[in-house]
Amino acid sequence: MAKNKKKAPKDIPAESSRLSNKDYLDQLRTLHVEVVKLQEWVKAKGIKVCIVFEGRDGAGKGGTIKALTERVSPRVFRVVALPAPTDREKSQMYLQRYLPHLPAAGEVVIFDRSWYNRAGVERVMGFCTREQVVTFLKSVPLVERAIVESGVILLKYWLEVSEEEQTRRLEARIKDGRKVWKLTPMDLKSYSRWYDYSRARDDMFMMTDTEHSPWLVANSNDKRRARLNIISDLLSRIPYKDVMREKVTLPKRQKPGGYREPDYSLRRIPEKF
Repeated sequence: MAKNKKKAPKDIPAESSRLSNKDYLDQLRTLHVEVVKLQEWVKAKGIKVCIVFEGRDGAGKGGTIKALTERVSPRVFRVVALPAPTDREKSQMYLQRYLPHLPAAGEVVIFDRSWYNRAGVERVMGFCTREQVVTFLKSVPLVERAIVESGVILLKYWLEVSEEEQTRRLEARIKDGRKVWKLTPMDLKSYSRWYDYSRARDDMFMMTDTEHSPWLVANSNDKRRARLNIISDLLSRIPYKDVMREKVTLPKRQKPGGYREPDYSLRRIPEKF
């Protein structure tokens, strides 16, 4: 890959000491209030936001997306996680199947993996040619510039995890029946190719970390801190204000007017807890 001299991607810092669950939930609750304010501002002003999440296997992308979106409307915050391309999609221009999912006015679109699959897993696992990777890395900054110039706020987050922490998390997936579905055959193949992924990441940063669309890198060895840092960073990069809302009061309920609950002979769920 071509090597250009340029500054490193922006880093989102993480503290060394781990957060207690109580402190994490308290801080997350505060951030959720702000994310809801952002949602209302995006809707009111017709803002378009696209957020890309990438990173190593086990880095915590899914948990971060869940933490970001669990208190907002899925009609505004839309998560896109595309399956493997169909034969028809394979014959298209590579970026073509991603473009229809970009946000319209009043939407925040979150890509759980994105067009950067070509620079990562497709390159490392041999699903595309070297020439296709080079073409992608040269063209994607131009496409992203066009996206930004169309009025979309584009944020790209990379979650980085250490070798030791990745091993711990993947082993936990093997042992925990709640997480075993997260461990795919591709994860197992990818695990042994740590340095191939490192080289692919470095080339990707070198070619696609631009002024109009920089990479934002978060240390995710501590998942809780990473989630808080990313959400806080995201809020700082999208100018928003409180949207004035009318005070809400519950209306009085209607009178029963002679209605009585019928005695249905339904199957009742036993109260065990």
